[in-house]
Amino acid sequence: MARKLLPGRLVIASHNQGKVREIRDLLAPFGIEPVSAGELGLPEPEETGTTFAENALIKAKASSEASGLPALSDDSGLEVLALGGRPGVYTADWAERQWFEGEPGRDWYMAMGKVEGLLVEQGPDVDRSASFVCTLAVAWPDGHSEVFEGRVSGSLTWPPRGTLGFGYDPVFVPMGGTQTFAEIDPAEKHTISHRADAFQKLVAALF
Repeated sequence: MARKLLPGRLVIASHNQGKVREIRDLLAPFGIEPVSAGELGLPEPEETGTTFAENALIKAKASSEASGLPALSDDSGLEVLALGGRPGVYTADWAERQWFEGEPGRDWYMAMGKVEGLLVEQGPDVDRSASFVCTLAVAWPDGHSEVFEGRVSGSLTWPPRGTLGFGYDPVFVPMGGTQTFAEIDPAEKHTISHRADAFQKLVAALF
């Protein structure tokens, strides 16, 4: 049986403000007081896992051990069918400017362009199917942990559209929709996203 999360402080083990904002909104109804790892000045651990679950656990356990509080982490990414599931766990790495320009920081337009360029290389009939995957991990200071995975399928479009999302949202159209994740109202996105899918499973188990 999963361990229950009690009302009180919970570290969101992320320095990504887009993720922190979405997770805060999802936690709002449950009496949880979210505080981000960035706000606590906690270092970002090296993500050495080869799966979303491994990296999520690395981040959750590091924040929980450093803070003495339960911690929730999110490891998520884009899997593109025609690219063999890439960028996958390297979704954020593809946006790292120093890989290409010798400068720190992330350039998501560059990352979206890299994906598009690889698809274009395969010709006009390439399958543009893709999925966003989210793994949520919760860790407690005594070492206990729980993991939940969510997924949303869709397709990639070009050029990017919308300003409401983050990451690869401007090029991802969920199955059955016509707008990108960056064009959809955040409240609606919270009900259909990969993060929402994983969060629903977390809520069912932990609250």
